[in-house]
Amino acid sequence: QVQLVESGGGLVQAGGSLRLSCGFSGRSFNLYSVGWFRQAPGKERDFVAAISWSGGNPDYGDSVKGRFTISRDNAKNTVYLQMNSLKPEDTAVYYCAAKYVGYLALSKVDYWGQGTQVTVSS
Repeated sequence: QVQLVESGGGLVQAGGSLRLSCGFSGRSFNLYSVGWFRQAPGKERDFVAAISWSGGNPDYGDSVKGRFTISRDNAKNTVYLQMNSLKPEDTAVYYCAAKYVGYLALSKVDYWGQGTQVTVSS
């Protein structure tokens, strides 16, 4: 059974940075595409970023391109999200997600983490 555990959320001022981490427990992390989604109060869950099993082809939501960077360390079974130039509209619960041998999308998630809160103050 796969478990995803996020960490690194918190409160930051606008313009600041945070790095989220997601630890993967289970088998064959290197066969999973992994990524991040976020959900603000009263809004739908949105795609933030994803990265393929090999670490190539990172993909980003339009609102975070140029500010966020996703990466993974297959030796540590961990995926990261470096968030720079944070804005108040980035405030949300951020969820780690994984898809076995396939492209990660909101409708194609095999496993979710429990979420970590990111709050950006103006």
